[in-house]
Amino acid sequence: MTKLLLLLFGGLKLGKLAATGGTMLVSLVAYAWIYGWRYATGFVGLILVHEMGHYLAARKRGLDVGLPTFIPFVGAWVELKQLPADVETEAYVGLAGPVLGTVGALVCYLLARSYDSQLLLALAYAGCFINLFNLIPLSPFDGGRVTAVLSPRIWLLGVPVLVGLFLVRPSPILLLVALLAAPQVMKAWRYDPQAPENRQYYAIDAEARLTYMLCYLGLVAFLAIMTHDLHTSLGAAHIPN
Repeated sequence: MTKLLLLLFGGLKLGKLAATGGTMLVSLVAYAWIYGWRYATGFVGLILVHEMGHYLAARKRGLDVGLPTFIPFVGAWVELKQLPADVETEAYVGLAGPVLGTVGALVCYLLARSYDSQLLLALAYAGCFINLFNLIPLSPFDGGRVTAVLSPRIWLLGVPVLVGLFLVRPSPILLLVALLAAPQVMKAWRYDPQAPENRQYYAIDAEARLTYMLCYLGLVAFLAIMTHDLHTSLGAAHIPN
């Protein structure tokens, strides 16, 4: 009986790994069809690094979390099977993805400088842009999870950002994001800071609140500068002499 349980448990673990690997492979093929295998491999790898930031942070805080699942042209996510007990834990897990993702993008940038590689430079740009995009202060973005340490009402500031992005570059992905964000916008609109459940969940000391906001703003500023400079560098590389 014990052996049977161990086999089943092992099979379950293999099933989870297979699901992650399978969805990664589907995404890899989809991106490779458009951008080529080399870029697709790096791009999917950067998404994995970002998601592993969330995964490792959730595990460190003792949360039950699943391995990343990928969807082509949408991204990936890790499933929190156990919700955070408070806003500080949610912010910690939310910030960890962009932080580790930024490290991955910087590795690509440094390697691009060392080997004069346009491919790695393009991947560095993609990594910075993805992580900056995820820091929009609107749930379910990572930025919404971090800025909630101030108040869920901050999410209302993310609405014009999302609308502006859609006006500049219309995309069905942005429409999907807007659909997912709509319930959170309503939650922010109706937010009552005096409700007992909110007072308990959003209780956080001033020092921790300041620390998270400084980290968030610093990361946004850094990624915005890097995204702009890398975009300029890639554009200049395609201008004939």
